[in-house]
Amino acid sequence: MLKDFVKAVPPEKEELKEELKAARAQLAGYQMKIKDAKLPVMVIFEGWGAAGKGSVIGKAIHDIDPRFFKVKNFSAPTEEEKRYPFLYRYLLEIPEAGKFTFFDTYWMEEVTKGVLSGDISEKEYKQRINSINTTERSLHDNGYLILKFFFQIGKKEQKKRLEALEADKDTSWRVNEADHEENKHYEQFLDVYDRFLEDTNRSVAPWYIIDAKDKKWAELQVLRFLNQGIDTALKNQALASPILQNIFPLKQMPKLNEITLSDKTMTEEDYRVELEALQKELNHLHYELYRKKIPVIIAYEGWDAAGKGGNIKRIAGALDPRGYEVHPIASPEPHEKARHFLWRFWTRLPKTGHIAIFDRTWYGRVMVERLEGFCSENDWQRAYNEINEFEKELTDWGAVVIKFWVQIDNKTQLERFTERQNTPEKQWKITDEDWRNRDKWDLYEGAVNEMIQKTSTTFAPWHILESNDKKYARIKALRIVIREIREACDRK
Repeated sequence: MLKDFVKAVPPEKEELKEELKAARAQLAGYQMKIKDAKLPVMVIFEGWGAAGKGSVIGKAIHDIDPRFFKVKNFSAPTEEEKRYPFLYRYLLEIPEAGKFTFFDTYWMEEVTKGVLSGDISEKEYKQRINSINTTERSLHDNGYLILKFFFQIGKKEQKKRLEALEADKDTSWRVNEADHEENKHYEQFLDVYDRFLEDTNRSVAPWYIIDAKDKKWAELQVLRFLNQGIDTALKNQALASPILQNIFPLKQMPKLNEITLSDKTMTEEDYRVELEALQKELNHLHYELYRKKIPVIIAYEGWDAAGKGGNIKRIAGALDPRGYEVHPIASPEPHEKARHFLWRFWTRLPKTGHIAIFDRTWYGRVMVERLEGFCSENDWQRAYNEINEFEKELTDWGAVVIKFWVQIDNKTQLERFTERQNTPEKQWKITDEDWRNRDKWDLYEGAVNEMIQKTSTTFAPWHILESNDKKYARIKALRIVIREIREACDRK
């Protein structure tokens, strides 16, 4: 892209001045339209050192209400940030609906520097490119406008600017050894930058190459593309995003009504003996996975009153409290609802060597949100693939992803609801919503069957816990968790 870049002819000086004035006013006028339409806008600036990105960002935000935007700069990841997935720190900063975020560099710099330094292999490069393209497509499909600008200047122009910055004591701090290295090996950097732009140039998030030799002309180019992009996005908001075909290998799973529950029982004595032995084994494994820096994600879904809480308690009881966290997931908070539906789960991921346990999960998208009308049909139909992509990202990072569906029959649920209703110390566990959901048992069963069939991948399969007898389900869960962690530790 950079090597084939053909510069547009800038307007004459007076015409440029008038166009800039109009373009700034147009962008300022869009901010309320963006707010009303709940359109989140990501504006990403990349380019050569001293190309003028910061100057243009300052001009672009000048007439926007500060309540509706933020500017975020990314430097090299810290040691703490390296203990999370590559995408983690970037996705934490995506904007809320109706707001801008301007990024002074995003994930391009980390990837290209890794390639140039040799820290990222060809395999890792391709994996990260796939992660970026998949994520940008998912953001776009969930309503985000992504505008990506690369500021292009030549080698001589860059050298002249670096020397001018260094000559001024007020700006000399802005130049570092990395800038000189980039200029010295301009052609080598050009090859890597060009490849990255080509590999991440997609229709949902294309690159715009900015001729940055003249700062005012660079600003006008950015404003033109920015205003055009916002106008198009506002007009196209009502259009449904495509439903992509699943590309991941799936594990064949039974339907819920095919699962036998009656013979899945344990005596109290057998339960206590095995519980003690399994918790002891899991405790030892926890220290091993911490030493080997393996992250573990345990996800629980199941019928109301199926015994998720008691199941989680028996697993958590075996773990070092410094190395795990349980996340009870309820309805999204306003700031969570205003972002991509997976954002609130990205923010709760464990770092390497730690365990995150989710009491209800991202699968709410294809169950309660689907059946209660909290999202559109297009949203939940797309979500199967988006969830598979999310879990693939986690397993590629090295996480052990364990998903449990806690299964009981209709009769057992009624008995447990009734017991809770009639026992004062348990009444807090039963709500009117639980009774309403019970009336929709058949609808939920159909949604769960579809969910399990479409998201039980070979890298993150579902495990059914037969829980008419809670003791049996707890022991089975412990066995599975131990087995999966043991296999991961043995591989590393």
